[in-house]
Amino acid sequence: MNSFKLEIRSLVDSIKTLSFKEVFIFMSVAVITFLSMQYASPNFFRKVFDTTDDKFYSTLYWFSADGFLMFIIPIILIPLVLKGKPSDYGFRLGDYKFGLKSSLLFVAVMLPFLWIASGNESFARTYPQGGPYVRENISVLLYYELFVGFYMFAWEFFWRGYMMFGLKQKFGFYAIFIQMIPFFILHRGKPEIETFASIFAGLILGIQAWRSNSFIYCFLVHWSVMIFVDVISVLRYKSQTYGIGIDAFIKLFSN
Repeated sequence: MNSFKLEIRSLVDSIKTLSFKEVFIFMSVAVITFLSMQYASPNFFRKVFDTTDDKFYSTLYWFSADGFLMFIIPIILIPLVLKGKPSDYGFRLGDYKFGLKSSLLFVAVMLPFLWIASGNESFARTYPQGGPYVRENISVLLYYELFVGFYMFAWEFFWRGYMMFGLKQKFGFYAIFIQMIPFFILHRGKPEIETFASIFAGLILGIQAWRSNSFIYCFLVHWSVMIFVDVISVLRYKSQTYGIGIDAFIKLFSN
């Protein structure tokens, strides 16, 4: 009994040494991620509205719900609970010269890899995630990408802003690795090559946000990549052109 009391006392003493800010960020990230997985998914939408084949509206719901959870809620918590400012969490222009130059560089480097990945028919058919309605209607694709943009803005703010900058003071450069782990895990279910690449993408985007002191440039990179993937996938689907050679490139854009 005495040993049990000593264990409890030791645990309580350890808890007392913890910083409220970091504990709250870890716990709020966990709770928001739980809400996202359970209530912001396309499957939840289809279950609630009793539909089995609606990828378009269920995807828009997913992007909107996750956007609310990952951006609106943290942006309220920062001044209300953490007594801070959004700018403390990367919501600023920061070093815009580095941010814009690095964004252009990252996108330029990524495009050849995205072209190669999209040459696989199963990868190309995964996008756009809104399904056939988006794939077959160019006008729909245009405003669909606005929902993608809101989702990506919230996603980048949540991981590279709220979490990483929130943990920066306590953990230093390790905060980049901390935010990379859940970012990678939440890519589960995506095409294999994308899931693996998300490990390095999480680190690179984390370093970019750290260096530029802003998550906004990560958003620009991520959104640009998603627009390219969606557009090239639509073009491949419409022309039924797969492969990565110069002949595929010419056929794709000539069609």
